[in-house]
Amino acid sequence: MKMILSAALVLGLCGLAGAQGEKADPVGTWKCEYAIGDMKRTATLTIKKDGDKLAGTMSWPDQKEAKLTDVKLKGGDLTFPAVRVFMQNKFPLDFKLTITGDKFKGKSASEFGGKKQEFDIEGKREKKDK
Repeated sequence: MKMILSAALVLGLCGLAGAQGEKADPVGTWKCEYAIGDMKRTATLTIKKDGDKLAGTMSWPDQKEAKLTDVKLKGGDLTFPAVRVFMQNKFPLDFKLTITGDKFKGKSASEFGGKKQEFDIEGKREKKDK
């Protein structure tokens, strides 16, 4: 019995060590969900490798493929700015997303009327068709 418990403990610890050593992979298409007030919203985030740098776009139902600049991955945190255009107004947004496997959670921040506003955002990577 002790041997089975010891083996399970060793395998469990090895699995945890392996998971901690995995580098977050932001590349792919992500379906994003967030809420502003009581309004649930969606967006699509696409991240690609461009040589040794990351690049991407973000799309909303009424705005397609806003080009992302300064996309950075540090540890499991993906950061980038985006510009949301709504009713001919431009809103700069700063994103910080923590990637875990095929999911992320994070925050976005922007200034509205001179006040900094933040909202939570979550996403899941779309599965690739094979």
